[in-house]
Amino acid sequence: MKRISVILYCLLLTRAGKANIILPSVISDNMVLQQKDSVKLWGWSDVGEIVWVTTSWDNQAYSVAATPQANWQLKIKTPAAGGPFKLTFKGNNTIVLNNVMIGEVWVCSGQSNMQMSYNWGIKKMKSDFESCYNKNIRFFQIPVTSSEHPQDNGNGAWSVCDTNSLKTFSAVAYYFGKRINEDMNVPVGLINASWGSTSAEVWMPSSTVYEDLIIKQDASKIVPTPYCPVEPGVVYNAMIYPLINFTVQGAIWYQGEANTDHPDNYSKVLTTMINAWRSDWKKQMPFYYVQIAPYNYGDNLNGAILREQQTKTMKLPNTGMVVITDLVDDTTNIHPEDKKDVGIRLANWALAETYNKENIVYASPMYRRMKIENGKVIISFDFSSRGLMSTSRKVTEIYIAGSDKIFYPASAEIDGEKLIVWSDEVKNPLAVRYEFRNAAIGNLFSKDGLPVAPFRTDHWDTDKPDNKFVYESH
Repeated sequence: MKRISVILYCLLLTRAGKANIILPSVISDNMVLQQKDSVKLWGWSDVGEIVWVTTSWDNQAYSVAATPQANWQLKIKTPAAGGPFKLTFKGNNTIVLNNVMIGEVWVCSGQSNMQMSYNWGIKKMKSDFESCYNKNIRFFQIPVTSSEHPQDNGNGAWSVCDTNSLKTFSAVAYYFGKRINEDMNVPVGLINASWGSTSAEVWMPSSTVYEDLIIKQDASKIVPTPYCPVEPGVVYNAMIYPLINFTVQGAIWYQGEANTDHPDNYSKVLTTMINAWRSDWKKQMPFYYVQIAPYNYGDNLNGAILREQQTKTMKLPNTGMVVITDLVDDTTNIHPEDKKDVGIRLANWALAETYNKENIVYASPMYRRMKIENGKVIISFDFSSRGLMSTSRKVTEIYIAGSDKIFYPASAEIDGEKLIVWSDEVKNPLAVRYEFRNAAIGNLFSKDGLPVAPFRTDHWDTDKPDNKFVYESH
């Protein structure tokens, strides 16, 4: 049951017995509507009431009758990017929305690394304050809330980007939107729905969790925390479901740390969540996400496995992954401070793949295949057409193993787009791993300057502790 519909209907009733039009929070002054699209508008009013909506960009009037459930929904056509405009809603009462822009709208979601703002502790953002005012960048912040049932409305309000609004808004989302705005010269609307410490399972419909045995079993492994709910679907119900009628271009996502205690099926979990969101929005919207940063999770490979699972998720069409192994100064801090480059890299994926901009460097080299020749392993990559490079003379965080499955530090030579790997300790190599440790920071890049994504060529059991018995030293 969607409880909020009943509550709103009661609130709508006036002393005269007639209901006023009420709009959801996301449809309000200062909002951004997706350009060149047929966007949904919706709300609540008296049963059978005719609601008229007039758009100032073309003075077109649209009408719809409220249903027996006292709600209504219609679609309007939006022009190319521009504004500000007005929207007028008229029924038993009149509502005028001002300062409405037409542009590009993105949902920004995840856990604390997406949620982090200047007030959270990203003091480097202070240098942006003098020039951050931009009437063409708008923020909609959804407060952290949960619900056992899907909600039709959620709290929040649109604001123009300025020093005050930026201080409490997602840093990653801001730098993402700023880059899109600068490159495309269009208004950008950013909807931030994020909550620190949350696992992916709380961000997807509970039905998608309980209908899949593997995901259901993983959800049962989530360790309760005092910082957020862990029940499947409860954050989705309150922070995502209220948005699904609002037309967006796509989504960006920074989450995964909370799933490192059960990482083996994260690709399945994330893929299922993405598909659920796409089903909700009724579009195969782009979904770009951040691979979790190197961090010391302890004597296991859980962080490395989670990153591997994130890489596998790129098999899902219209997705892209940002690698940030080079943006970390302290592997004992799960919250890397550099959020500017993270946001810019996410934006570059969108510019290249969603907006078809040319000459954008956006994809990190990804392991493709290996072959063994004369006791050496030759590694090939995707997204490395201009070749590879190392930031120092020796490639670091590269290991090689034979049939005993003991990994030794390896030597590596760059040969254009390929990497040749060997070790005197391993005469008959079978597998190579690069940055496949929780806190590993390597030095292998594309010549375009993006870090090679961590990888392994084997599919061996990783339950063995990440210690000297696996990664031997000379």
